Amino acid sequence: MSVTKRLALLLALSIAGPLACPALATISPPAARWTQDASQSSVTRAVGTVKVIGVNSITLTPDSGSDLTILLQPSTRILRVPPGQKDLKDAAPIQVQDLQVGDRVLVRAKASDDGKSIVAISIVAMKKSDIDEKRQRDRDDWTKRGIGGIVASVDTGSGAIAISTVALGGAKTIAIHTSKDTLIRRYSPDSVKFDDAKPGTLAQIQPGDQLRARGTRSADGSDLTAEEIVSGSFRNIAGTVVSIDVTANTLSVMDLKTKKPVTVKITADSQLRKLPPLVAQGIAMRLKGASPGSPPAGAPVGDHPAAPAAPAQPPAGGAARSPRSGGPPDFQQILSHMPAAALADLQKGDAVMIVTTQGTDSGVTAITLLSGVEPILTASPSGASAMTLPPWNLNSPGADAGPQ
Repeated sequence: MSVTKRLALLLALSIAGPLACPALATISPPAARWTQDASQSSVTRAVGTVKVIGVNSITLTPDSGSDLTILLQPSTRILRVPPGQKDLKDAAPIQVQDLQVGDRVLVRAKASDDGKSIVAISIVAMKKSDIDEKRQRDRDDWTKRGIGGIVASVDTGSGAIAISTVALGGAKTIAIHTSKDTLIRRYSPDSVKFDDAKPGTLAQIQPGDQLRARGTRSADGSDLTAEEIVSGSFRNIAGTVVSIDVTANTLSVMDLKTKKPVTVKITADSQLRKLPPLVAQGIAMRLKGASPGSPPAGAPVGDHPAAPAAPAQPPAGGAARSPRSGGPPDFQQILSHMPAAALADLQKGDAVMIVTTQGTDSGVTAITLLSGVEPILTASPSGASAMTLPPWNLNSPGADAGPQ
């Protein structure tokens, strides 16, 4: 492979991530602001995001280090490639005025005489708009063809994984079939970010892990041939709020399972949602095995009674509808349509379900927190484990932190 193609491959891998879905890998940033091209000792390269565009220069924010000034010259060649492209066969020549702030670029350059800037030989760019479009397509495809649940068993010999999942129709077991072409990724144990998932193996997946797969489902929805899998080991907490510290972005929750308080940290990457009363009651009735027209159980949870059967606005987009054939939507799809919430919206005594990092004795970090679950825990406290929240957040922070 030529030097140009090798650099294009580096670009395709480096600028595609991080995304708000597991479709694309995140590559560790360079150790320095730029590195020497192995075949041309006087040539350096830098990968980063365009910050400022001048007449004869651009300012680049590299993946590590401080901003760089890139000087352009008439001979500088600028090419545009689509996201994920691993060579330059589909590259199209563009002009500097075609670049925009936010574009991802790979610059091959020589150091200037003053040592404070680099003079560009060539620039390979991925347009921010192209990356955003691919990001959205990936999110939509994970929503449409994805399924998530708790790992029940793993057969490394056959490549089959059994997961237990809960949908509006109740709990069911789904067989996930993998092959040598299946992309397997593992959630980082010390991060709440979806994009921090690293390349993994089937052997790393264990019973009790949470897993999400994307691929082709059978007509009855009981099997899925996986193109991609992402999994991780998380802690799930169901309980009531003991106290809230909005200033410190923490809350204390009394874990119903351990009967001990847990300090939960909320970060900018934490996903907070709230179930509307009618949705929570519908899920509770299905967990309890009641018919849709039956009244929910009314025993209180914590300091609050079960939510009354009052009119409520349906979730945007229709959470109860399946966007694909093969059965009802899984809980991730339901959750993605729920209204967003904030820490300040919670009150002492509120029932919550949380998926967190494994954490330490001093506390855990919330990945997903769901409130409005009083009817669910009232109807079936043991059902909280069946309704284990997915950590997969397909909408953010990728939309903001760009491509989680």
